[in-house]
Amino acid sequence: QISWTPLLVLGYLFYLLLGATVFQLLEKQAETHFRDQFQLEKLKFLQNYTCLDRQALEQFVQVLMEAWEKGVNPEGNSTNPSNWDFSNSFFFAGTVVTTIGYGNLSPSTVAGQIFCVFYALFGVPLNLAFLNQLGKGLNAHLITLERWVQKPGRAQVQLAIFLTTGTLLFLVFPPLVFSYVEGWSYGEGFYFTFITLSTIGFGDYVVGTNPNKHYIPVYRSLTAIWIVFGLAWLALVFNVGADLMEKFLQLKWHKPDLGLAEGATIKLEDEPEQPRIHIPS
Repeated sequence: QISWTPLLVLGYLFYLLLGATVFQLLEKQAETHFRDQFQLEKLKFLQNYTCLDRQALEQFVQVLMEAWEKGVNPEGNSTNPSNWDFSNSFFFAGTVVTTIGYGNLSPSTVAGQIFCVFYALFGVPLNLAFLNQLGKGLNAHLITLERWVQKPGRAQVQLAIFLTTGTLLFLVFPPLVFSYVEGWSYGEGFYFTFITLSTIGFGDYVVGTNPNKHYIPVYRSLTAIWIVFGLAWLALVFNVGADLMEKFLQLKWHKPDLGLAEGATIKLEDEPEQPRIHIPS
């Protein structure tokens, strides 16, 4: 037997190194350009408004940064909708228990921060249990996701239907809605969709935050519900991918004795498979 665990660890580290290299090549130059452009704009501002000095401008920029960190959009005026009305609060509660955490909004009061800690402490396990049951329900009506690899035929067709339907409902059509409502390009909407449903949640794109647009009151609440069902579907897809990767590595690197393999086959046939669903946080 050849253990594939060290190779998996090396492959995992290599994948991280590859990602770091590619992101650096793609983003560093653009960041330098934006930073230089921003400094140039500050110089132009000081030249146009000679009554201000650099220190006063830096203080104002600091005020803007603090406002943004507190969830206040510097654009617009004081008549902007509240970030903490019921619809937005419902959306925020969903980002807490699903561990998305966009980062564009967070509690600013001590009481709110303490409540958020305990709310997440009980809410995250509750969310995982809910998604687990939802995933089992989807799985029961479709296929046992681990069995289709070994038994070709109708199960593969069911899996293809499951993947195609979920892709359309959760990854293809939602960006069209977000592009129309938010004014994003389709690529930006698709990027937001995947980053959200995978619980990465950078916070660079968040729905319902443009002060120049008028949103219906239930817009963010409906988005939160879409996120929950999308999380369950994408978690199943990730589980299938993880199982396939494990099976490939075991098939690739494990060379068990033929007698053991036959015994294992008999054991698998004698014992019925049970669905195994793991919902990542």
